[in-house]
Amino acid sequence: MQQSASTLDHPRAVPAASWSVDAILALFELPFPELLYRAQTVHRAHFAPDRVQLSRLLSIKTGGCPEDCAYCPQSARYQTGVQNQALLRLQEVVDAATKAKEGGATRFCMGAAWRGPKERDLEPVLEMVRAVKALGMETCATLGMLRPGQADRLRDAGLDYYNHNLDTSSDFYGEIVSTREYEDRLDTLRQVRGAGINVCCGGIVGMGESRRQRAGLIAQLASLDPHPESVPINNLVQVEGTPLHGTDALDPLEFVRTIAVARVTMPKSWVRLSAGRSGMSDAVQALCFMAGANSIFCGEKLLTTGNPDMDSDRALLARLGMKAVET
Repeated sequence: MQQSASTLDHPRAVPAASWSVDAILALFELPFPELLYRAQTVHRAHFAPDRVQLSRLLSIKTGGCPEDCAYCPQSARYQTGVQNQALLRLQEVVDAATKAKEGGATRFCMGAAWRGPKERDLEPVLEMVRAVKALGMETCATLGMLRPGQADRLRDAGLDYYNHNLDTSSDFYGEIVSTREYEDRLDTLRQVRGAGINVCCGGIVGMGESRRQRAGLIAQLASLDPHPESVPINNLVQVEGTPLHGTDALDPLEFVRTIAVARVTMPKSWVRLSAGRSGMSDAVQALCFMAGANSIFCGEKLLTTGNPDMDSDRALLARLGMKAVET
């Protein structure tokens, strides 16, 4: 249902199920200072305002994905220059996780370019989860759609988070992906939640969607009960060879608004400033932290695209008087 103006005046009192698309669109349309004030107020009620959680993302199997996600350079359907890479060896993953921990990361995320893991693929990943967990880090994996029982096996291996993004709103989804349905994504999230694994779920903006469709994405995320424990908000990184290359870039302040709206509607979630950060100025990143972002991917590379290096991130956080969350 649509909220009244009085309800919008008290965002912390709004239950998850009441966030309609219209109500979220009303947040998007607030004057920028007012929206950031509300987001910062909600943020401070649940998190230390000067702390940022650091995650590291490693591609454990790159390229050759059969899906047709229009943003993805790892799709086998597009000529993007990404070289196919077999599943990494266990020691390579352990070495990368150790380095990430030494750099201050508390969560290590492993991503594989699959439609979903086959049984022969899953056992090596389970070994990776066990090994990273043994280092004392939080573990996360993004492996595509899960089959019944696979989430339970990942949980038993020690997986803390499973990432499976919705990408965009349901009414824009067909413009971006045709090889799987929106409901397929929701089904995997249900399996993850049913197994007792924390949900990491967000989306990508700047793909040509309207503001209302961005509101639709946030509405869907905020309707998940409970909210995702982690919400990555990605700004499209345009890669030559993908269908979305050449799309008009999203206004940076609109991206900040998206972060703020995510914070207001999902007060207790870690809101992660994810892909696209290398193209943002320090000032825009600072505004994102003001808007309630309190998690970033660290390291010079995400799956296949660039990311600010650790030294740059340390310098920025130091200039802002912010510190990394410690284990």
